[in-house]
Parts: sequence; structure tokens; C-alpha cells
Amino acid sequence: MVSNLNKTKSKNPTIPITELERSAFCQEETELESKPLFEEKKSKVRWQKIPIEYMRLTPDELDTRIAHSKNILKEKLIILGHHYQRDQIIKYTDFQGDSFKLAQYAASLSKKEYIIFCGVHFMAETADILSEEHQKVILPNLTAGCSMADMAITEDVLDCWEDLNDILDHNKITPITYMNSTAAIKAICGENQGLVCTSSNANKAMQWAFSKREKILFIPDQHLGINTGKALGMKPDDMIIWDPFKELGGNTINSIEKAKLILWKGHCSVHTRFNYDQIKNAREKFKNINIIVHPECTAEVVEHADFVGSTEYIIKTINEGKPGSVWGVGTEINLVNRIAKQHPDKTIFCLDSLVCPCSTMYRIHPAYLCWVLESIEKGNIINQIKVDKNIIHNSKIALNRMLKLN
Repeated sequence: MVSNLNKTKSKNPTIPITELERSAFCQEETELESKPLFEEKKSKVRWQKIPIEYMRLTPDELDTRIAHSKNILKEKLIILGHHYQRDQIIKYTDFQGDSFKLAQYAASLSKKEYIIFCGVHFMAETADILSEEHQKVILPNLTAGCSMADMAITEDVLDCWEDLNDILDHNKITPITYMNSTAAIKAICGENQGLVCTSSNANKAMQWAFSKREKILFIPDQHLGINTGKALGMKPDDMIIWDPFKELGGNTINSIEKAKLILWKGHCSVHTRFNYDQIKNAREKFKNINIIVHPECTAEVVEHADFVGSTEYIIKTINEGKPGSVWGVGTEINLVNRIAKQHPDKTIFCLDSLVCPCSTMYRIHPAYLCWVLESIEKGNIINQIKVDKNIIHNSKIALNRMLKLN
């Protein structure tokens, strides 16, 4: 069996461009204010090309033109906004949520011809998978990707899967991919008796998988995988990391055979910024503080937090907090600032003192939204996200398996 192991040989590590650009918009000021696009384009990141006329539009001009387009297209259009979007985008959206909540909502609106998804690429892909054939999903800026999703390349995952099955036999391992992955990775899971999970149902997904087979390959976030595994009672020896740039992921055949949970080496550029020292400092400053973090944070951060959960969980928990309560939050800054503004009776702040928005989400600038809306008015559909039909089929299988968990 193992004589054919030749797929995951050591190779030079490749860091996704999205990961290299992660600190592009970090600043010391607490407020993130949109500037005309030509000013923001001075940041050394990739931006999709856009007609020059949009680059110098002021916020007021963008307000007027976006409102005009929305009014003309209102019967055919829905604009969705992820919670991590800047306020200057959220104000134009018709519905806000996390990635899967938004995709589900889009799928429920079959009468809307155009779905403008203000998020990142994998989210728009999921919306296309779940929407009807006549609907067009549009991402305002095609360079709005996701560094975590970019850490799991299709060919690398297939090589890993082949090697694991050479060692373990196909009936011993179930692939699970986090929602923050490409449609192609979701399809691999669907085709191989696996499923998709979110940060809120990863526990259920793993329990389901262990009821079917002995082991799990969890892609692409190692930290969500570790934190979920620990919550299910797993010990460190039960879990190994698979590094796609090393032979057998940097593991031995023996360690692979012993492991219950094989974790892809990937992470979220936003949530891995949080650390124990930030929590310690917050507790020293505020005696009765509540620390609430996302499960994409490292195990050390999760261990020292009071509350751990998905984006929707964080919002709900703080919303229900008592007046006068204090919250140190470990998630994306745009969302933290928005919650703080909505609850002036509470003290709410981001654990990271340096203001670092998600550098890919932040590329959805109002000028790009204006551009795609006015293009639709003129009959030109730009930046449409179209997933291959075969990938859609297998991705839906993985997504539907997840939906049956709830």
C-alpha cells in the first residue's frame, strides 16, 4: 500500500499573496474611514482595475450614485454584506450576516436576479452554489480573496488525500472542510463522503464524521480544528498538523496511523493576531471584563477566554450582556467597532490595540460597488462568480450533509 507514496514530497513553501498583504491597512487610529479610492490604492496591495472616473468620487458622490442605481434596480437586486465589511459598505446592504447565513439568505430570494455579495471570493462561490441558475452572483472586487482559503490549494489537498488513503484505506478517514475554503475543496469533501462545517457547527460535524469513520482530515484552519478537537476531549497526541510543503505533511506513517484528527496547516490572518498577553493586559485594566473570542484564534487564546464562538455568537452574546459590562473581543475590528457603537452603555473594545481590518474584505470599497451597480444598469454584468457545474454538484452534497446536522 505505502509503496506508492510519492505525492506530497517536500517542496518550497509558497505563502499566498493574500497572507503577505494582511497588514496593509493596519493603523493606530481607532476609526477606519473610507477615502476616495485613488488614495486607498496607495496601499501596497493588489486592486482590481476600475475605470478612472470611479477612483476620485467622494463619499457624497458615491452615496448619490449608489442610491440612484439601487432605486432603479430594486426589484431585481439584493446587496449582501458580511459582518467584517467597513461601515461605509454595510450602510448600502440589504442584509448582513456571516458567510453561510448570507449565502442561505441569497438562496431564499429566487426572484432577485442580481446578488451583489460584499464579502470575499469563497463566500460569493457558496452563494452561486446555493442560488438558482438564473441568478447572477457578483463580487464587487475580484481581489477580495481569503488568505485562509488560499492556503489550501486543490492540487495539494488531492495529493494529501491520496497519500492518506494509501496509508489508511478509504474507509477510515472523512474529509471536513471549513466554510472558509474554495468551492473545489468543498467538492472534494462532497465526493468523498465528507461535509462542510461552520465555526458554530464544527463540533457537530466532527461528531457526525467520527460516527462514520475512525479519522478526520480537517481543512483548512488548524486552529478551529484543534479547538474543536479539544472540546471533544481529544489529547495532543490525537492530533497532527499536515504541512502541504513537506513529505507526508511532515509526519511519519506511524503518527498518521495513530492520529484521530489530521489538521491542514492553515490559519486566519485576522484571528491569529490575538495572543495571551493581550488578554492578560485587558484583565489587569478591567477587573470584571468578559473576554470573548472566535474559535479561529489559537488554542492558548481560546483557553484563556470566557466565551468562544462564531461571529453570530459573539454578536448575540454581547447584545445580551448587562448594561455596564465590559467586553474584550478577539475578532475583526470593523465588527467590534460596530458593536461598540450599537451599545454605548457597555465598554467594548478589540483586544488588539493595533487596528487591523481584514485586508481582503477591506478591498470592497464603495467605488467598486458603484461600478458594478452602474454596469448592471447599462446591461453589462462584470465580476460574476460562476462555479463549474461538476463542482457545484459535489459541493452541494457536502453542504447538504452539513445542513442535515442542524
